[in-house]
Amino acid sequence: MRSDGAVVVGVDGSPSSLSAVEWAAADAMRRRRPLRVVHAFVWPAVFGPAPPRLYEQAVRESAEQVLGAAVFRARDVAPDLDISTDTPALQAAAALVAASRHAVTVVVGSRGLGGFTGLLTGSVGVELAAHAACPVVIVRHTVRPGGSEAGRVLVGIDGSRDAERALRFAFEQASLRGAGLTAVLAYLRPEPTRPDDVLPLICDQESLRDDERRVLGESVSGWTEQYPDVHLRTAAVHGRPAAVLTELSAGAQLLVVGSRGRGGFTGLLLGSVSQAVIRHAACPVAVVR
Repeated sequence: MRSDGAVVVGVDGSPSSLSAVEWAAADAMRRRRPLRVVHAFVWPAVFGPAPPRLYEQAVRESAEQVLGAAVFRARDVAPDLDISTDTPALQAAAALVAASRHAVTVVVGSRGLGGFTGLLTGSVGVELAAHAACPVVIVRHTVRPGGSEAGRVLVGIDGSRDAERALRFAFEQASLRGAGLTAVLAYLRPEPTRPDDVLPLICDQESLRDDERRVLGESVSGWTEQYPDVHLRTAAVHGRPAAVLTELSAGAQLLVVGSRGRGGFTGLLLGSVSQAVIRHAACPVAVVR
């Protein structure tokens, strides 16, 4: 993650993308970073490389309206924020992946204007989380009211390298927000870490619980010294990770996960847990690669 980059937010004029603007503006203000607002579009293939002048003018005017509304919303959150805008002629995911190379975070709404009502999250968010060069935050237009972790930052860990990066991001976010942090390790039984792993047919649940608590303790060890202002609590929970994190996400300020955990295969672009919480969590979700 770059320490000198902007917070980037992708917009398309939808209510979800405007919620993303609010989240991104507040994040940029806390980080003391500039905000870059990106509205991407592509010309219909039927026009070839050069669309008719009137059509081009109409599209660009529409883009300016979308950007203007986004900047207005951002200024409402952070009046003194350094804001720039961009309208790349690219597919949205490609434009935001490119922008991520010079960003500290990329933020998008959970569903844009091109989404179908039945989809809980847009394809741009999933594709971006799989390919971006920095953490990606997916923001919902509405959130479910509070549960046991209301007002806290929540992070799912499992001992993997991606989970370690997620923990770093979660501590940073909790510190910036003045919020507590809850680190959760959810487990069912031993998971294979290599294709040739041989797992026991019978599992000692007490030993498994002790092993998972040890992984949890080792994962958070040292972070409280770096972030003494963050109140940390930990929980090793028996259950499916995606279901556990989704349930605990109600009312949380942010849920942070790695893009792929220790059970993932190299060929997967985005792990099953991260995909599930992007679609179903009740609060904004950050995916850290």
